[in-house]
Amino acid sequence: MGGGFEILQNNYDSIKQGEKGALISIIAYLILSAFKLIVGYSTGSEALSADGLNNATDIVASLAVLAGLRISRKPPDKDHRYGHYRAETVAALVASFIMFAVGLQVLYQAVSQFRSSAAESPDMIAAWSALLCAGVMYGVYLYNIRLANRINSGALRAAAQDNRSDAFVSIGAFVGILGSQLGLPWLDPLTAVLVGLIICKTAWTIFRDSTHALTDGFDDQLLEEIKVTIQETAGVRELLDLKARVLGNNTLVDATIGVDGSLNVAEGHQITEVIERRILDLYDISYVHIHIEPYKK
Repeated sequence: MGGGFEILQNNYDSIKQGEKGALISIIAYLILSAFKLIVGYSTGSEALSADGLNNATDIVASLAVLAGLRISRKPPDKDHRYGHYRAETVAALVASFIMFAVGLQVLYQAVSQFRSSAAESPDMIAAWSALLCAGVMYGVYLYNIRLANRINSGALRAAAQDNRSDAFVSIGAFVGILGSQLGLPWLDPLTAVLVGLIICKTAWTIFRDSTHALTDGFDDQLLEEIKVTIQETAGVRELLDLKARVLGNNTLVDATIGVDGSLNVAEGHQITEVIERRILDLYDISYVHIHIEPYKK
């Protein structure tokens, strides 16, 4: 369909916006990890220090997302005729592995705390620092999730979910430190266990969605809606085949339709133009390829 260059440029612009979200995550993690480590060590708070180390590992995940987004912006070449959009999905997959590792580490440390004797209570400055960092990270999450939904970026969505998990970790550190002050030392490891489970669940969701996209899985309900849209288009006698897949923040649709065999090339092409325009308007899908065959009763 026409306007291919404009569509391609819009996709690249969307990916570039996603890079900004990844950069914001990296800057936030750099500042917060340094702040937490300094306050954690100075106040004797193991929970806040562990949270700071957690943020340090998140820098690696955010760098992976940023690298994936930048690679996906590369134009098509002789080895990648569809472009490099799947690099974004691979980046999300890498982020899920890192989140799994962090979640398991949090769970291990929490179980180890259950077995150890109660440590002395850290200063309340550590608790308020953890709460402040949780607020900052949740703000980063809100920014990134809105941007990810707007540009339909799976990698940035994974980074946003990681931001949210880190906000929960900081809240867990706050609750644990506060519980220690109130004479409830078991509250710290219990909260850490819950936070670890949340991180692992988030990692599993990202892993499941990424592998589904990488193996050309597609939403059955959306595919059925597209099917109905094509069948209801004037001039379409039969829908012979329909496939769709996701490449990064793009959806590709391939369909074969049967039309009246007496139509000329221009008339048949006009039907495909109508289908492509309807799919773009209804589902915001710009990559649509329609193959025409003569309808046989």
